[in-house]
Amino acid sequence: MTIDEQRISAELRRMADEARPVDAPAYATRARTAALWRRRTSWSVAGLAAAASVITSLIVTTTSGGSGQVTAARVEHLPDNTPAQSRAVRECMPKGGPVHNMDGNRRMTEYGTVKDFRLLVEYRDKGGSTALVGSRSGFVLCTPTPQKEFAERAVFTYWGFRAPGNMSGFSGALQVDAYTSHTRSYAEGPERIQKDDIYRVVVGRVRTDTRRVEIDWADGRRTEARLANGFFIARVPGRVVADPDGGKDADGKPIDVLDSPPVTVTAYGSRAQILEQEKNVAFAPLGRGTE
Repeated sequence: MTIDEQRISAELRRMADEARPVDAPAYATRARTAALWRRRTSWSVAGLAAAASVITSLIVTTTSGGSGQVTAARVEHLPDNTPAQSRAVRECMPKGGPVHNMDGNRRMTEYGTVKDFRLLVEYRDKGGSTALVGSRSGFVLCTPTPQKEFAERAVFTYWGFRAPGNMSGFSGALQVDAYTSHTRSYAEGPERIQKDDIYRVVVGRVRTDTRRVEIDWADGRRTEARLANGFFIARVPGRVVADPDGGKDADGKPIDVLDSPPVTVTAYGSRAQILEQEKNVAFAPLGRGTE
C-alpha cells in the first residue's frame, strides 16, 4: 500500500487535536482518498516515525458488546507545565523526585526526576488543594502546606500498579488509580502544636468522551471530581472514628482511625449517561506496585 506521508501526518494531527469520539473508518477513507491524488510514495519506517512525532498516541476502543463500533479515543499526552505548575511540582518533590514511603530523605531515582512530572489535575476547596502529579510511568499526590517541614512525602505509584507503568493501558471509560488519604499538616501557637487536616482522595484516568466523574463516599456525601487532560481527582475532609477493631495506644487508650468505607466512582458521558461505574473501591495506601 502506498500513501502520501505528509497528508497522513496532517490527518493524524487533526485526530489528536479533536480528541473526541472518532469515526475510524471515515478517517482512514479520507486519508487514503487524499493520498491517491498526491505523489505516490512508500510508507517507510522513517515516515512512520515522522508522523508519530507530531501526534499523541491514539488508542481506539470499541463497545463492550463487540459490535466493533468506535466509541472514543484515549490520547496519551502529558501537558506542558506552566511556570506556576513547574514551581508547584518542585515544591512537592524538594529532593528532586519521588521519595521512599518511610523515609522522606531517601530519593527513589528509579521513578524519575521532577522534570518528568506534570501537574495533571488539581482539586481546590476552602481547605487548600491536592494535585495529581504524573509522569508517563506513574504519579504522586501533592497537598501543599505553608510549613514545608510538614509536607507529605511524594510517594510514587505506577500507572496500572506495576512497572514500567502504562498511562493509557486501561480498558473501558474509567480507571481508578488511587483511593487513599492525604494530609495537610501544620503547627499552631507558640508551642507549635501539630495539626493534621486529613482528606480522603480519589484519583484516576478517563476516556476522552467522559464529561463528568462523581464520587459517592458512602457516608452521605457525593463529590464531582475535577476533570482535566483525561485525568480526575476529588477529595473530602476525612472523619475520624473509634477503631472498630478496638485498637489501643501505648498508654492503653482507645485509638481513632480514619473512616474510609469503600467508595463508588461513576463516569458520565455528554448525555449524562453512565459510561462506567466502579463500585466497592477499597481504600489503600499509595505505592502499589513498587514493593
